[in-house]
Amino acid sequence: MPYVADDDRYAGAMTYRRCGRSGLDLPAISLGLWQNFGGADVFETGRAVLRRAFDLGVTHFDLANNYGPPYGSAEQNFGRVMEADFRPYRDEMIISTKAGYDMWAGPYGNGGSRKYLLASLDQSLKRMALDYVDIFYSHRVDPTTPLEETMGALITAYRQGKALYVGISSYSPELTREAQAILKAEGVPLLIHQPSYSMLNRWVENGLLGTLEELGVGCIAFSPLAQGMLTNKYLGGVPEDARAAKGGSLSSKWLTDDNLQRIRALNDIAARRGQSLAQMAIAWVLRDPRITSALIGARNVAQLEDSLAALNRLDFSSDDVAEIDRYAEEGGIDIWKQSSTVKPEEIA
Repeated sequence: MPYVADDDRYAGAMTYRRCGRSGLDLPAISLGLWQNFGGADVFETGRAVLRRAFDLGVTHFDLANNYGPPYGSAEQNFGRVMEADFRPYRDEMIISTKAGYDMWAGPYGNGGSRKYLLASLDQSLKRMALDYVDIFYSHRVDPTTPLEETMGALITAYRQGKALYVGISSYSPELTREAQAILKAEGVPLLIHQPSYSMLNRWVENGLLGTLEELGVGCIAFSPLAQGMLTNKYLGGVPEDARAAKGGSLSSKWLTDDNLQRIRALNDIAARRGQSLAQMAIAWVLRDPRITSALIGARNVAQLEDSLAALNRLDFSSDDVAEIDRYAEEGGIDIWKQSSTVKPEEIA
């Protein structure tokens, strides 16, 4: 049966927030395809998640060139869904992609060079069967490439119409200011910053959010569930089928006794609020009006629906916030710190 979007997709719990000083609204919760949508995953499961997300008002789908595994396969699978299901709804969607991390062999498949970013964007458009993306990001700081060159590539993509907006990810407050100034001087607005942010990774509160507010730049927080640590999955240890047991981006060494004790305490608070831990973790990120959207992943439709139910309880009393702050401390899980701590004087 051909896919027909739910007529009530904008009449449910989803709300939309203005992205900085722009005309663009994003859903309070966006869907990222970092995990679970690659060639190593079951295509129809990912397709069902994408369709259900759109039916529930999720209009923003976030990708990157090397999402998979293997690299590029998440974009390819999204392109299949675009062709089969989403084509009639393209103008209702915000689709983003990024380049900056390792993608292909040789000297031109990594980093922040003009050569890499623009070649990667062309490849991404082909994989996703798109003429343009809504947002194109510099995925990380590359200290070996002048910032003017990296921002210049974003400017070219914007002027060519291959990206309607541009963004950056995991940049420090200082480099965010410099990037914004370079773009502004060329008449290109910096729409959005995508940092990691969760109750176990609070670095954005130390200057970045204030900088974004001052500059009029939106913020979409990725990994609000700390790659699954802020769910009920690890309350009793590490299950054999969990991501932490398989290695990769989530290391089992982060599940220290101290982190697990704090996660269990946060779970107790969530239960008293009538939420799952995951729902509270997403709501907590969204408590700050400077956060435009929380970017989640989903392994299946049930997990997606559970996460979206965070929108049913976004309020936090002062007592809630104070109690959460007792346990919401840095957990040593920020694997993107190498990018977000690069200083301007360290750039080539």
